[in-house]
Amino acid sequence: MKITTFLMFQGQAEAAMVFYLSLFERSRIASIRRYGPGEAGKEGSVQVAIFELNGEPLMCIDSPVAQPFTFTPAISLFVSCDDEGEVDRLFAALAEGGQIKMPLQEYPFARRFAWVQDRFGVSWQLNLR
Repeated sequence: MKITTFLMFQGQAEAAMVFYLSLFERSRIASIRRYGPGEAGKEGSVQVAIFELNGEPLMCIDSPVAQPFTFTPAISLFVSCDDEGEVDRLFAALAEGGQIKMPLQEYPFARRFAWVQDRFGVSWQLNLR
């Protein structure tokens, strides 16, 4: 059995993947299948993709139909960073065009922490180890 994070986008899957790949080392698109002519989704959009962020696998799609829901901050990707510069860099990039849920600062439970929802709606917790 294997459990993989699955992200459903509405036409922005590829843009989100490319953005995330630019932020994390050891990241790549492992496979991508696109909708073709006459298929359920918009031609050329992501039918299903598997990608890795720092070696961790994720899957994503562009939903072939408009959904009445999107991402919620109740579930997020938790990133443990090794140094302050890494936390700062990720926070700046992920917060741009997004929404800050908890500002980047010290908290009783962490030396440096932030919670941000990026411009694609995906929620991230950034923590300095």
